[in-house]
Amino acid sequence: MDGRRKKQRKLSNGSEAEVSSAEWEFVNMTKQEEDLIFRMYRLVGDRWDLIAGRIPGRKAEEIERFWIMRHREDGFATY
Repeated sequence: MDGRRKKQRKLSNGSEAEVSSAEWEFVNMTKQEEDLIFRMYRLVGDRWDLIAGRIPGRKAEEIERFWIMRHREDGFATY
């Protein structure tokens, strides 16, 4: 393994594949979306499906990827 973080991702056929976080593109969020994500994370933790349900047009995977990429340097800080 080359030291990059790997994440398991379920494929549509039910199998799982590893996805490197180094291959992710940064997810752009509006200030309002960022604020809501931070507030929801404080309330419900990493329940990305629940958080994504509050932001129209966003998927749980996008929210989680945004959170991980935003907190890459300092880990998963709680706000």
